[in-house]
Formats: sequence, C-alpha cells, structure tokens
Amino acid sequence: MQLDMAYRFCNSSIRRGLSPKLGQYCRTLTILVCLQLPLVLATSLSFAQANTSAPGPTHVPHRHPTLDDRVKVLAKSLDLNEAQQTAVKKILERRQQETLRIRTDPTITGSARMEQFRMLQHRTAEQISAVLTEEQRKKYDPFAARRIPQSEGRTVEDWLKVTTPK
Repeated sequence: MQLDMAYRFCNSSIRRGLSPKLGQYCRTLTILVCLQLPLVLATSLSFAQANTSAPGPTHVPHRHPTLDDRVKVLAKSLDLNEAQQTAVKKILERRQQETLRIRTDPTITGSARMEQFRMLQHRTAEQISAVLTEEQRKKYDPFAARRIPQSEGRTVEDWLKVTTPK
C-alpha cells in the first residue's frame, strides 16, 4: 500500500516535468524507505521495551535553590540556631521581594538598576551579619563565590602590552 502510493507520487512528479532520472531516484529512495521503515520501527520498539524493563538512573532537571535551601546551607555552614534561621529567612524573603521590584520597575535605567542590586546585596549581607555571633561572622563571607582570584599582580595594561601588535 505504502509502496504503491510512493510510486504514484514519483510518477506524478515525472509527469509534472521533472527529469526521468529524478523520478527514478525518487522511486529507488521510496523503495528503500518503505523496506527499511518496518525494520527501524521494530528495532526502536524493542529498544524502548528493553529500556523500560530495567530501571536506570533518571535525569533530574536542574532547579534553582529555594530560600529554604539557602537557609539550610547557611545553617549548616555557620551552625545557626532556630531563631537565627528564622531571621535569615525573613531577610532573604525581603531581598527577594526587593529584587523583583527592582527588576520590574520600568523607570530605572540599566546602570541605576545594577547599582540598586549591588546596594541590596550589601544591605542583605549587613543584615545577615547583624544576626550572627562573632564566631559566625568570621566564617560568613557572602561574596566568596563571586571573588575572582588575583593573578600574580598582572593588570589589564600588562595584558594590552602583550597582545597589542607593534
């Protein structure tokens, strides 16, 4: 049935003025596809059945950490008590609300928006530090992940001198 329909399509292509070689190529390709299609389908079905029978590792999509996740990380690394955890969570909730407000405010320009984000980040770090004990403050470094290691005293000017053609 499929082969017959494919032949009719190819023959109509020839009648529409396409070259006979193209029609022959079309028929050959149709025969190959029609003969190979059941084999491909049978193979893929058996492969799918084989994969569903044996449980394997599943892919877990990446998700952004929630406020609770962040509080747990801080609680573990700084050994926070319950009152401190509650206070830190409130601080992070306020930061999240303020971040959303800054993002959605159409009156703020790009550079002003960046400056407000920086101020918010520093204000949040100060608020969290105020909740911590002296020992916890020594361990708390809110900007450690963003710090770029210094490279042996090299500067941008040094790089420009090396890379600029003479």
